[in-house]
Amino acid sequence: MRFDEGAGLDTSEVEDLRGGGGGGGGIGGRVALGGGGLGVVGLVIYFLISQFGGVSLNPSSGGLGSLGAVGSGQQMDSTSLSQECKTGADANRKHDCAIVAVINSIQDYWGQEFQRSGSTYRKAVTNFFNGGVNTACGNATSDVGPFYCPGDSEVYIDLGFFNELRTKFGADGGPFAEAYVLAHEYGHHVQNLTGVSKKGTGSGPTSGSVRLELQADCYAGVWANHATTTPTETGRPLLSEISQQDISSALDTASRIGDDYIQSKLGGGRVDESKFSHGTSAQRKKWFSTGFQTGQPARCDTFATNSLG
Repeated sequence: MRFDEGAGLDTSEVEDLRGGGGGGGGIGGRVALGGGGLGVVGLVIYFLISQFGGVSLNPSSGGLGSLGAVGSGQQMDSTSLSQECKTGADANRKHDCAIVAVINSIQDYWGQEFQRSGSTYRKAVTNFFNGGVNTACGNATSDVGPFYCPGDSEVYIDLGFFNELRTKFGADGGPFAEAYVLAHEYGHHVQNLTGVSKKGTGSGPTSGSVRLELQADCYAGVWANHATTTPTETGRPLLSEISQQDISSALDTASRIGDDYIQSKLGGGRVDESKFSHGTSAQRKKWFSTGFQTGQPARCDTFATNSLG
């Protein structure tokens, strides 16, 4: 994955909350379930914790049970990001700037897609945090992984999660694997704007929660299809190249965060389909591929099919 060296970056789409009083390790507070309130792997991780770490989940309350408070991240002056991340050349050299560039590209695509359909896209801020953070969905720690909070329409991520993907989940990782994760979270934002989020309820292989997550995977694939042709506000696409290896890394990541893979590899070997909330590895790969191959959001209607894969 390469960025256009001369394309401009918009750091206003990111808030840097790192380095403040963001709370330490341990299992974090009450992030609301459903509606995309947890993202790529969060509910799966909490299922594993509940089974093997003694934490009690309470879905009927709309949140996680009493898990302890997390300190509020103190907003830092994001001047450093705005000074360091100005162009695609910066994104090619610096990791944080690459994340900013991916976020810009994703939101540029959806802004234009909404406009084509006669709607208005509202941009969502992505928050970088360390350890813990307070959100409109409640408190959370890095343990939940990246997530989208529909209560404040913002994305939250501890960038250390990408190391976790490699070291704990065994993923190949890489820049485009990270882009897939971010595009998935913005898929939840699209669902929130279109009202689909409310369908993401329950658990099990055909539940609304699974369908919601698979649709977000598909939306990530749709963005990937258009990423090198979507112009920014300056008229130049931010991404100049996406290779087959990039797509393979995204598919590899998808395969490592399916319900079945995580339960079997990280959860003691037993797969319990009644606890599925994100879809199997094969399903996640299928729906990302569907979005990438077609480039059409309309092909991502996981709620209208009896064949999730």
